[in-house]
Amino acid sequence: MQGVRTRTRTRVLLNSDNKANNRGRVRGRAQSDVVGERKNATTTTKEEEGKFDARAFRRSLNKTGRYVRKPTHDEESKKKMEDHGVGYSTTGLVAMMREQKFEAEISDKLSFKLAESYGFCWGVERAVQMAYEARRAYPGRQLHITNEIIHNPSVNKRLQEMDVKFIEDRGADNGGKDFSEVNEGDVAILPAFGASVHEMKILHDRKVQIVDTTCPYVSKVWNSVETHTRRKHTSIIHGKWAHEETIATASFAGDYVIVKNMAEAEIVADMILGKGLSKEDFLEKFKNAISEGFDPDTMLDKVGIANQTTMLKGETEAIGKLFQKTMMEKHGPADLDSHFVVMDTICDATQTRQDAMYNMVSHQGTDEGVDMILVVGGYNSSNTMHLQEIAEEYNIPSFWLDTADRIGPGNETEWMDAHQQMQKSENWLPLDRKVRIGVTSGASTPDKVVEDILDKVCAIKMS
Repeated sequence: MQGVRTRTRTRVLLNSDNKANNRGRVRGRAQSDVVGERKNATTTTKEEEGKFDARAFRRSLNKTGRYVRKPTHDEESKKKMEDHGVGYSTTGLVAMMREQKFEAEISDKLSFKLAESYGFCWGVERAVQMAYEARRAYPGRQLHITNEIIHNPSVNKRLQEMDVKFIEDRGADNGGKDFSEVNEGDVAILPAFGASVHEMKILHDRKVQIVDTTCPYVSKVWNSVETHTRRKHTSIIHGKWAHEETIATASFAGDYVIVKNMAEAEIVADMILGKGLSKEDFLEKFKNAISEGFDPDTMLDKVGIANQTTMLKGETEAIGKLFQKTMMEKHGPADLDSHFVVMDTICDATQTRQDAMYNMVSHQGTDEGVDMILVVGGYNSSNTMHLQEIAEEYNIPSFWLDTADRIGPGNETEWMDAHQQMQKSENWLPLDRKVRIGVTSGASTPDKVVEDILDKVCAIKMS
């Protein structure tokens, strides 16, 4: 095994609150009404309508004395994270590969190639650390979290075991999130991908201690759409309209359209140029992905680009170039700056993990190529899904696993493809020859989850 020890363990917003009225699922997530007597948490007054300044409100939280947005770097909390296996590995197989040029020669039957950028990103580690610190900083107080802290089942399970209550999302048709059990004096944690400004206001009005773990890269996107609003530009957000991060981003925007991919972006670009879908068909197509009262005839004259931080970097850049070209065609080069704005809001962590994946697959057909790839991460993780997409794009057998429990019994596995369809494979690991396996993981995936999966692979290959 050449020095490698394996362990065979085996929304939406209060721009006006009623912007959520026509948003389907977005409405349900962001219009987080409260069950019970506190109607002020769900009812918009005439005074609030059209006047709520989301940017000013977010900044005002710093003055309340009940708002924390930076980690304390408490050593006991860090130690507990390590004990729980929700951070970086220091002694396991992943740690060893980092020290051995991202390679591990396990035996004459098996070797691993680790992507040079993978796993827990800075923003995710920071969010989990702040959640652990909150548990230690507020003993005896009830902790709540508005959503999964990150998109990883192992980490969220640990928080539940630490008596952190996850606020129930009852779904769009049943009123959205239920804040009825959140009481004055409780502690509320906002997850790494943020929370809508409406949810923040509910928590503020309930006089709870807010621990805001929102990744600074997500906050950067919020600043971008707020800039669009001040300049009277419509935000074109490259993202998934039902994704928690995009829901939060939309809550800080004024007028907006959310596009999932280049195909949807081209529909919007055609609309700007007066071709393609009729107005009625456009509004039907994007009914869940536009701001309330959106009028494509008047609200696409000036646009700005923003993105969900976990989307594919190349696609976000291509969409930006598409709208730059579209606005230039419509308004001419001289007036482009008055009608189009783009800021760099692509997350470095997402970008580097995708770049590392592209680097890995680029060596196919050479001695550096791999026989298959393991993509490890939560099944609701957008950035992990894009890593799986890259492997499938290059026609490399690839298995997206969220936990080691997906492997077995014997030489079979259950896994998810890039279309988020569950698959089942028997005899998925070749036993009659040596296999070189590429390994990567999403930005919300602790090293221990990867190591648990690799342990099972080693056990099968070496049995």
